[in-house]
Amino acid sequence: MTVGDKSMNKEYYVYILASYKNGTLYVGVTNNLIRRVYEHKESFNKKSFTARYKVNKLVYYEILEDIYEAICREKYIKNLLRIKKVKLVEKFNPKWCDLYDDL
Repeated sequence: MTVGDKSMNKEYYVYILASYKNGTLYVGVTNNLIRRVYEHKESFNKKSFTARYKVNKLVYYEILEDIYEAICREKYIKNLLRIKKVKLVEKFNPKWCDLYDDL
């Protein structure tokens, strides 16, 4: 990266939302985790998957420095079997607490 590179010191987040413990899961990627989870919680798009199924509890996230790496990681997690996604969440957040307020 060069000094003029706009992506320098940028953070990207791969995250998992849940409706409740062991409930419906959603995997996403963003450059602003607080804003994005807030949008899910407020159901800005009433027809979205997360709004329809009330998937708005942040239960897992990773921080990455490269957008391409973040997108690849999101795709990888999306393609995991559900049981592996659950194990990923439980290793990171065993009680499935909503991590949003801690951000």
